Amino acid sequence: MVAVIFTSKRTSYSEGYAEFNEELERIAKELPGFIQQDSAREIDGIGISISYWKEAETAKQFKKVSIHIEAQQKGRTHYYEWYDVKVCTVDRQYNSPKPEAKL
Repeated sequence: MVAVIFTSKRTSYSEGYAEFNEELERIAKELPGFIQQDSAREIDGIGISISYWKEAETAKQFKKVSIHIEAQQKGRTHYYEWYDVKVCTVDRQYNSPKPEAKL
């Protein structure tokens, strides 16, 4: 499995940002090899999104999607003060059961 880790600091510009995110997530989910995505953003604008793919080649396919290219360009010019991308191989995965919700 491959993890693509995108860490960023947002600018105050937000026009169209949510729509890009929704469309990118929809397209990623439709690509063969997509496993899941986890994201979080702090109030100060720093955020992280991690997408998981079956292999590196499937992650590269997403990078070539036209709306992803458009989003990257808009991100560089409008949405992000800075960003950092890491592509990593996941050697193992384990977790604990989630606690039951308390009402």
